[in-house]
Amino acid sequence: MDSLTLSTLRTLFGERIQENVPLSGYTSARIGGPADVLLVVRSAEELAQAAQKLWETGIPFLLFGGGSNVLVSDKGVRGVTLLNRARLVKFDSQAEIPSVYAESGATLNDIAQRAARLSLSGLEWAASVPGSLGGAVYGNAGAFGGDMAGNVISVDILHPQHGRQSWPVEKMEYGYRSSVLKAAKQPALILSATLKLSRGNIEAIQAKMAANSEHRRGTQPPGASMGSMFKNPPDDKAGRLLEAAGLKGTRIGNAEISRVHANFFINTDKTRAEDMKALLDLAQKSVFEKFGVKLEPEIEIVGEW
Repeated sequence: MDSLTLSTLRTLFGERIQENVPLSGYTSARIGGPADVLLVVRSAEELAQAAQKLWETGIPFLLFGGGSNVLVSDKGVRGVTLLNRARLVKFDSQAEIPSVYAESGATLNDIAQRAARLSLSGLEWAASVPGSLGGAVYGNAGAFGGDMAGNVISVDILHPQHGRQSWPVEKMEYGYRSSVLKAAKQPALILSATLKLSRGNIEAIQAKMAANSEHRRGTQPPGASMGSMFKNPPDDKAGRLLEAAGLKGTRIGNAEISRVHANFFINTDKTRAEDMKALLDLAQKSVFEKFGVKLEPEIEIVGEW
């Protein structure tokens, strides 16, 4: 980053900026090169103000949440990386239809666990799901028969041209692991969301969450990964296709396709992003050659490649 841009950032944000910060410490796969500049934001207002200033000055930035479902290049990320730690959570348990408002940096698991303690149902599927609410809303995260499309009431959006808006769930145009924001790669940020819940029995809610977590531990591999690497194609499973292609246990460098579940790619020891990307490409090529199916990554690939 040139000295003029750094000087501008120091004028805008003072001592809050950090230079050349490795992003591997902020990703679930423990992979990623340095951010030119890292700026931590701790509220939706801070996030909105920082983004607006960066848009106005033309300095590029990447919004970084829980760090799951993302592969950061070895060369890192140019410009500013906004680390989203906006985590305010407020429940409205007295309304006819209970709900929860949460800022986009809050983790899904934390919201689900807190809802359960209030005997509020609807997020049992989200217990133990990694990542932030913002990423989940953006990509329509889901598990165990539930997804964000089934919970979202509204999303607070910040757009560089149109400002701050409240979108009803219909405007998100949700599909399988997708939204209008993800599909069109719109330059908008998710500041917060309101999710619908229902009243339930605390013992039944916690029992369901425990069962889901136990199932996840029994079927998904331990170790550093990005979660599911590929979306499931229509009427099939990415993991089944990868296993049928004989890819379980395949390695490039220290990146390995899990022997437990083939749709999980594991960082076995200080894996390079370059090797993980090469393994992803190999898996896509192999499945297409054997079955004629083009697997679509569920993860986002970011940074300078």
